[in-house]
Formats: sequence, C-alpha cells, structure tokens
Amino acid sequence: MQIIITGGGGFLGQRLARALLQGPLPFSELLLVDIQMPMSPQPDPRVRCLQMDLTAPGVAETLITKETGIVYHLAAIVSSHAEQDFDLGWRVNLDTTRTLLEACRHARPGIRFIFTSSLAVYGGPLPEQVDDGTALTPTSSYGAQKAMGELLVNDYSRKGYVDGLVLRLPTICVRPGKPNRAASSFVSSIIREPLQGETTCCPVDPALRLWLSSPATVVANFLTAATLSPPTGWRSINLPGISVTVEEMLTTLTQAGGQAARERVTMAPDPAIERIVASWPGRIDNIRACELGFVADGTFADIIDSFITHDMQEAS
Repeated sequence: MQIIITGGGGFLGQRLARALLQGPLPFSELLLVDIQMPMSPQPDPRVRCLQMDLTAPGVAETLITKETGIVYHLAAIVSSHAEQDFDLGWRVNLDTTRTLLEACRHARPGIRFIFTSSLAVYGGPLPEQVDDGTALTPTSSYGAQKAMGELLVNDYSRKGYVDGLVLRLPTICVRPGKPNRAASSFVSSIIREPLQGETTCCPVDPALRLWLSSPATVVANFLTAATLSPPTGWRSINLPGISVTVEEMLTTLTQAGGQAARERVTMAPDPAIERIVASWPGRIDNIRACELGFVADGTFADIIDSFITHDMQEAS
C-alpha cells in the first residue's frame, strides 16, 4: 500500500511522515509531495519525495495509482495569505482538492482521503459551544475554500468515490520554527519566542478565547484517522482541543518561564488579525470526536511542557 502526504515538506507533513515511519501501519511506500522538494524525516527506503506543483494541469492525476491506499491532503495556502492572494487561495485550497478527489475516483474508488480543514469554516455569531453540525458561515476566503472542500469530500464519500474524512484542526500550539503567514501564527509566537529570550507582539485582545492542540496530539489524531471506521453520516469532525484565553496562555507562560518571559510579549492590536481569529469558535463539543477515538491535550501547561522538552531546540 502507498500513503501520500501532500504538503509533505511542511511542519505537519514532516511530523506525520516521521510518525508513520515509526508506527504500526503497514505500507510499501510513503510519498511526500510539496511545491518545494521535501526531505525524508529519516533514512528509510520506503520514502519517496517529489517536488510538484499540484495546481498545474494534469499533475495531480499522476500521483494516484491502484497502489494508493491513503491520501493525507495537507497542502494549503494559509489564512492570511489566502485572504491577500484571492486567486492563489482558490487554486490551491479548492481546485487542487477537487482534482485529487477526481484522481482517486478514477484510479481506485474507496481510497481513504483525509482532508485537513480549519476552524475558519465557522464565522459570525456562533453558539457558546459549537459541534460538528453547527452551520458553516465562514467570513474569510480561506474559510470559504475549506468549507467547499469539506462539501466535496462529503459528497465524493457519499457516492463511494473515496472513503473520506474531514479533520477540522484546532489552532496548533506551540509550533517550532519561525512565524508563518497564518492569521493564527501569533498563538505560537507569544509562547515560543519569549521562552527563547526573544520579544514578540500579541495582536489580539487578551480576552480572546482560542481552541488549541499540541502538534503531537494532532499527529496522533492523524494516525487514528488512517484506520478509523467511517462515521455514520457527516464525515467532518472537529478534532478535540482545549479552550483557553490569550490571557490564560500568558499566565501559563509566566509560570513556565518567569516574569521575564511575560515581559517579552507586548500588546500591538492588529484589527485584520483580530477580525479573522475572533470569528473562530473558542469552545467546541469534543464528545463525538472522543467517541470515535480521537484525543485531546490535558492542559495548556502540558502543551508548554511538551514544547520545552521536545521542540525548543528545533524552534531556535
């Protein structure tokens, strides 16, 4: 069996690839595909890396074969970038998804197709706590693109063309490395940089409530999705997370790194960032996801401890 990871050179793609290589899932080839040449996270003859522009005509169709058993579709243009470059966002975040689904349909119907969606599919007035069935009312181009991708995966699954799952990811914290162009990039920056002696800015109201998960927990849930029995009905699932305010995050930062770490974070309101991130839900009902076998972190302190223990060197 072949497993494909689009966006295989990115942070999550590399983490997922490493976990698959170390895990119990049997496969003959792990194909990592990205716009820049990806690298294998460790030496292993099962890994093949391809530099490929999936938006180019006819390219996506060459990936899927009768040997393909699982596709993790992680490739995407992130939120602020998709808002700034309207055409590129639609080509990458929607058109490529449709092309890959069509390739699965014609090469080998029934491939497990795992699509990473986002809390950005929600927006506007929301209930105090959303669940998998809460109406999708995105207020950004990125959110609209992900919502349409969800509908495609659900419809292709209904027809039996793929065995699809949509995983709506919490905001991932703490990401090692450098800030990216996601509207939520500050969520990691206000923890990662101060713990390393660097200053950073927080662009949102400290009272803003966020839905978070650690990188390790998201990857563990990706692995669960590979062998999960198809859920009845709607294939879109809000992955479990924990609900914290920005102020609570900064308080936990102080506990972990001292007052000096807290003082490295300055408040610098950015209305554009606030508008996007504040439209996402801060509380989500975990019941369905947990019943399916997905897991959540314990506390935000656990998330910081994990970063300090495992990722601090990678982030520096």
